[in-house]
Amino acid sequence: MPGPLRPKTRGARIRKDGPPTAKEEALGPHDDGAAFLGGGRLQGSPADVCLRWSEPERHEKEEAFVVAYDHSGIDALLSRLLEERPELVILEATGGFERTVVGALAAAGLPVVVVNPRQVRDFARATGKLAKTDRIDASILARFAEAVRPAPKPLPDREIRALQAIVARRRQLLGMLAAENNRLSSATKPVAKRIEAHVRWLEKELSRTERDLEAAIESSPALGENEALLRSVPGVGPVLARTLLAGVPELGTLTHKRLAALVGVAPLNRDSGTLRGRRSVWGGRADVRAALYMGALLVAARRNPVVKEFYERLLAAGKPKKVALVACMRKLLSILNAVLKHRAPWRSPHYLSP
Repeated sequence: MPGPLRPKTRGARIRKDGPPTAKEEALGPHDDGAAFLGGGRLQGSPADVCLRWSEPERHEKEEAFVVAYDHSGIDALLSRLLEERPELVILEATGGFERTVVGALAAAGLPVVVVNPRQVRDFARATGKLAKTDRIDASILARFAEAVRPAPKPLPDREIRALQAIVARRRQLLGMLAAENNRLSSATKPVAKRIEAHVRWLEKELSRTERDLEAAIESSPALGENEALLRSVPGVGPVLARTLLAGVPELGTLTHKRLAALVGVAPLNRDSGTLRGRRSVWGGRADVRAALYMGALLVAARRNPVVKEFYERLLAAGKPKKVALVACMRKLLSILNAVLKHRAPWRSPHYLSP
């Protein structure tokens, strides 16, 4: 049962498969029964939700309603969507606060897709919508779903979600430790004592979290097998392996090009007319990319002969060190993707071609 959460949950697109309801008949004729639904901010207080229908003449009608982000509000939203038989429900990612709603909708068998808020905001600007309110956001998400038609993806299973939570907590503890150690260097003596006490507590908590990670891997045969496969690649340690298992559950199911774009290590073009811009990498999953960077730095230096040779060849060709290192990140990710795809431990370079 959800507690006092503070998310923003916006938007759903729904398609009617059956005959129109009395309410829809009152609104007017439908094309093939297409309807779009968008939700506003859900914070335990009322939130705008917008139901939108498209007619054959492309004249659109919208109906707004309000729900609260609590147990009864989520139940009301779920009942409404089930009544409308949705084809797609679209929500913005809000730092994890959307997960309760996503889980409830997915458990009810509704197709759900979570999108990047930046994409939706860029779409709003492109359509001339510069103002921003909950009701406008709901309508924009519905229009975004209609125009872009993002494909729903399967949600991670319970084991992966539990692993993601523990990995995220470990990352938070490391961040707090780094911040406290930085403060310690310039703190006065009385304050330094309290900071040192907090650092000791954080270190104990980090140790307990590491044990939780071990237990989560050991309790799952699938996770244990996947970690063993990843760690069979020279230079891949437990931190990188578990970060990939939690942060990239798609590993082993996508092509290496799609996976590189997903993580954010694929070079993107910046060309216009006769101008050929410099390729650069950006976006993707920053936490995974950071772990992959440290892994590639170690691997390229001495552990994996294939990646090391690749790195040295790029340097010999005149590539800057950072460009060569990003290429090694991409190469290492491709190797790990192939290892999981073929379900075979690292043995020889023929795994480089998924």
